[in-house]
Amino acid sequence: MKKTIGLMALSLVLSATMAGGAFAPAFAQGAHLRIGLAEDPDVLDPSLARTYVGRIVFASICDKLFDIDEKLAIVPQLALSHETSPDGKAVTIKLRPGVKFHDGEAFDAAAAKYSLDRHLTIKGSFRKPELGSVNTIDVVDPFTIRLNLKEPFSPLLAQLTDRAGMMVSPKAAEAAGDKFGLKPVCAGPFKFVERVQQDRIVVEKFADYWNKDNVFIDKITYLPIVDGTVRLANLRSGGLDLIERVLATDIKTVRDNPKLKLISAVELGYQGITMNLANGAKANTPFAKDARVRRAFELSIDREALNQVVFNGEFVPGNQWINPTNFYYQQAFPIPKRDVAKAKALLKEAGVTGPLTLDFMVPNGAETKAVAEVIQSMAAEAGFDLKIRVTEFATSLKQGEDGDYQLFLIGWSGRSDPDGNSYSFQTCGSPQNNSKYCDKDVDAAHKEARSKSDPAERKKAYERVAAKFLPEGSILYLYHRRVLVALSDKVEGYRQIPDGLVRVVGVKLK
Repeated sequence: MKKTIGLMALSLVLSATMAGGAFAPAFAQGAHLRIGLAEDPDVLDPSLARTYVGRIVFASICDKLFDIDEKLAIVPQLALSHETSPDGKAVTIKLRPGVKFHDGEAFDAAAAKYSLDRHLTIKGSFRKPELGSVNTIDVVDPFTIRLNLKEPFSPLLAQLTDRAGMMVSPKAAEAAGDKFGLKPVCAGPFKFVERVQQDRIVVEKFADYWNKDNVFIDKITYLPIVDGTVRLANLRSGGLDLIERVLATDIKTVRDNPKLKLISAVELGYQGITMNLANGAKANTPFAKDARVRRAFELSIDREALNQVVFNGEFVPGNQWINPTNFYYQQAFPIPKRDVAKAKALLKEAGVTGPLTLDFMVPNGAETKAVAEVIQSMAAEAGFDLKIRVTEFATSLKQGEDGDYQLFLIGWSGRSDPDGNSYSFQTCGSPQNNSKYCDKDVDAAHKEARSKSDPAERKKAYERVAAKFLPEGSILYLYHRRVLVALSDKVEGYRQIPDGLVRVVGVKLK
């Protein structure tokens, strides 16, 4: 086995191999679930975190005010109910009584207010734009809060189904300060035990969890294993019980194995290329300064061919921040067909002579490298010379923030509301807008979409966003993955929601 596997992951493979691939009795009786992750998460602080893989870990340790179900309906979690005022500018939320944080402190309205205020005010918060419409938060009674909004904000509840809705212990957060992410204290079914960077994250069942009767696992170990082939080998040998992001090329292998199960759903998010337009010295190129050059680059790419070559046709080509089956998809802007002749003509029109060399940052991984190489080959035919730079995942995020790239192959795991896939990346000054794209008309259209509750009116506002952002903006949307989770037949009760998270409540090991 090549690539990084981590000391603990390696020991699991070895022990399973010595046992002839069988589960040792203690493994079955100990209710210890081992989950293989495609990357190592970033900081485990709900306010500061930004990775998809981190959200998978948060699903076990940090409950939210609300969650979503298989049909993407919003359902209560730490909240019991909500009510929006007739003018849309106040949302009153009733909270679940009898909830405790992992440090034994009680969850109540004061704690909920603290958590939301922290998301809004802590330095470097990625939750601030998600909750940007919230002006003040009132404690109405010990188990009721009221969010007073600057203006109506239709995506608010959807935001509270993710990290913006995660509640943290005020006592622990105050004591830890900016080090809270090293030992998070939340109100989820499992409590944090330890983390060894690039090797493992361990959590244990929380005895006082509010829904403890539906928690059947005693311990979870998350193992970051970048190589998808190695992740699958661990699963097949019994060293892991569940792996996320199965390679599309491994789907048949999983389906053909009677001891494995494969669960699939089209992701809520997208995969694409972020293009540096105004972030530092690397934005000083014709590519960043002239939308015709970026348009030529898009016309050099065949999305369907990319899907067939790299993913055996299993994924969904796309050109927007939501997939083509989504209600908010803009049919007026279909996926462009590849046109190399037109691409060359646009480059000539923009005054670009000779191959245009671009730094192409690509997070480490078999599929990402394959995607990059196919795009490199296609773009070369039109006059682009892409220099692929494979980078460790967390490092690539930091370099993305710093503007140390010209092209960045990076996606977004997605949210149930389209605002969660677009606003933070497309509006002026937002924290995930690493390319520094800024357009007042796009900002105004987003503001309108946030203020409307009628889906048809919101879709019209997003049409204005698409009209400007798709030809001129900083993200080239390419495809939508299938959430591919493989698990041992010893895992029971697992259900997959299109957000791709691994929810552990209700899961059992035979």
